[in-house]
This record gives sequence, C-alpha cells and structure tokens, in this order.
Amino acid sequence: MNDLQAFIAVARAQSFTKAAVTLGVSPSALSHTVRNLEARIGVRLLARTTRNVAPTEAGERLLQSIAP
Repeated sequence: MNDLQAFIAVARAQSFTKAAVTLGVSPSALSHTVRNLEARIGVRLLARTTRNVAPTEAGERLLQSIAP
C-alpha cells in the first residue's frame, strides 16, 4: 500500500477504521503506515483524538496538492 494513498483514505474518511475497511487492511497497519509517512517527512499530517481523525493544516495542504 502506498503511504500517500493511505493518508488520503484516512483524511477523507476521518477514521482509521473506515479507511482500513475501504483499503482492505487492518486499522493498525494503516496507522503505522501513516505514522511512518509523518516521521519520514517530519510533519504531523493528522490530528488524532479518541473520537475522530482530521487533517492538520499541513495535512490539508498535502491533501489538496496530491488528491484529485
């Protein structure tokens, strides 16, 4: 799975669980993929709470630049 595709899916669904179902992977694997992307680029892309996930300002900019 491409880490940018994973990020797009989570940002759009605003949920690791919903995005994982769509992509056919576990929420844990999806979370690790996005966390690795954030670590590699050095920017937090998603704000995580116990109830939802939303793109940060940087995440929103990335989403606008890579998602059609």
